[in-house]
Amino acid sequence: MSTTTMNAIGFTESKPIDAPESLYEFTTAIPELEKFDLLVKVHAVSVNPADAKVRVRAAAGKTLDTPRVLGFDAVGEVVAVGANVTEFKQGDRVYYAGDITRPGSNSEYHTVDSRIVALAPKGLTDAEAAVLPLTALTGWETLFDRLRVDPTERKTLLIIGGAGGVGSITTQIAKQMTNLTVIATASRPETEAWVKEMGADYVANHRNLAESVRDLGFETVDYIFNTADTIGHWDAMADLIAPQGMIASIVEFDGGVDLSKLQGKSAGFVWELMFTRTLFKTGDMYKQGDILKQVANLVDSGRLKSTLSKELNGLTAESLKQGHTLVESGAMIGKVAINFD
Repeated sequence: MSTTTMNAIGFTESKPIDAPESLYEFTTAIPELEKFDLLVKVHAVSVNPADAKVRVRAAAGKTLDTPRVLGFDAVGEVVAVGANVTEFKQGDRVYYAGDITRPGSNSEYHTVDSRIVALAPKGLTDAEAAVLPLTALTGWETLFDRLRVDPTERKTLLIIGGAGGVGSITTQIAKQMTNLTVIATASRPETEAWVKEMGADYVANHRNLAESVRDLGFETVDYIFNTADTIGHWDAMADLIAPQGMIASIVEFDGGVDLSKLQGKSAGFVWELMFTRTLFKTGDMYKQGDILKQVANLVDSGRLKSTLSKELNGLTAESLKQGHTLVESGAMIGKVAINFD
């Protein structure tokens, strides 16, 4: 490559998103490749709650020496490959969810471990594809690695937060890859319509969760996936979970919950964090690339669809701030993507 520098968006202090320089543009060196890396010219990214959480926590009460670049989801073109890369070549259009321990994708170029990457779905635009990796990996890992769902069993799954990015794609995966009956929560007419469009069999209201689920005819459910509020729904989840059922969550919380509420039912609770495999460089880290490959095939065969609901444009601090504002509103349906080109 003839150029050695690139534009990026980052932060050095944790500030409210509407504060000056909560995110700002700067120029930095194009990162060097490690042996399993791809260098990707980024075409589009998505903004996730994880981006906002890192922004408000990583530099709280201090100033970073160098700007922290956010961004996990990305779609782009491979422009260089590391010495040990065999699965990809220059010119490949790829998508991935990145690694929380490395600089993010809110930059012109980005390096990522090829083992957590897949070819992007052919039938989607860059923005449509960019919203899928992090949430699809989260949903897939929750169903099959954490809850250990048997695709042949005819059981029930309650998804709390059905209209969000994770809930939306998990509903689709569950309906396409298992025999589960899916109950998704929504509390507004527009979110109820969305979760039905995603494939939910039933819609419950999270504001009176246990009563609402039982009004649908379900005394208990076999699996619960909480994508919204773990501690706020704990009592209702403990009440609704079936004997020997399993609860999974992606939402951390302060304080604690009473796990003994699950004891009599021999029910279990498990965390899902999509970054675990890359954070600890687990021996099965490559499975994230495999999962994204399967997701792309399901999209291109018409079985899964993008959860894109809002599209922004430009590798600018302003567009990233708009994305963070939408995510932090708590009212986002589906996901937001930002086109860089």
